[in-house]
Amino acid sequence: MEKYILYARKSTDTEDKQVLSIEAQLSELRKFARDNQLIVVDELVEKRTAKMPGRPVFDSMIKRIINGEVNGILAWHPDRLARNSVDGGQIIYLLDQTLLNYLRFPVFQFENTSQGKFMLSIMFGQSKYYVDSLSENTKRGLRARVRNGDFPSLAPFGYLNDRRTKSIVLDKRYVPLAKELFERYVQGDQTLAQLALFLKEKGALTRGGKLFKEDKIKAILQNPFYYGHFRYGGELHEGRHKPIISKSLWDKVQNTIARRGHKQPLVKAKIPFLGF
Repeated sequence: MEKYILYARKSTDTEDKQVLSIEAQLSELRKFARDNQLIVVDELVEKRTAKMPGRPVFDSMIKRIINGEVNGILAWHPDRLARNSVDGGQIIYLLDQTLLNYLRFPVFQFENTSQGKFMLSIMFGQSKYYVDSLSENTKRGLRARVRNGDFPSLAPFGYLNDRRTKSIVLDKRYVPLAKELFERYVQGDQTLAQLALFLKEKGALTRGGKLFKEDKIKAILQNPFYYGHFRYGGELHEGRHKPIISKSLWDKVQNTIARRGHKQPLVKAKIPFLGF
């Protein structure tokens, strides 16, 4: 008897940008099941990428197949099941062991034969190739941006990501505050906690709308972005963005951080005859 699990998946990654939404997949798969009189015992939805193994919903479905609860999977396309060799190989292995007997896709015809499994393996291979190629192209594009002096990530405090120009520009609201953080700290009389309080009093918040904590303040003070450079791929690169402070001020702040972090512990003087 054919018993199916309906499986729908769509991640927020670039790989799934053109894929049907979860709702659209469910609608099409339910219609396909009705039209073909398939017995669907459960519907599973997963919002995770299939680039790497370890999807919890997918893994639970595999366990149910191994336990004999179902012997078929209904999905929109083979790439909804796997975009990596581990999960794709697992599906084919279950077919070989006759634990999984039926695979139905509205947009791909599968027959559980040696030729059918071969074609399925090609589909899984194409899905993996697509992800790998997309990753390579993305990395190549990022490297090109870095060479041009563009920081390929979210702008730090005091800056904004300009979507129109795809560049990083000064945030006029917070530029004075960011600069003052460095100036106050290098004077040597303000702690990280006091600087966090200073930003709180000025109404400055993180990108997530939260108050700045000491670790965030320290990250700002140690970020070379503020004097016109940025770290990427373990290396320091010169940026095209406008600096907020000078390199000399940044160096002074780093020296102050190092000096405060290596304070010598107080040594108690020994009192003669008492031993302490």
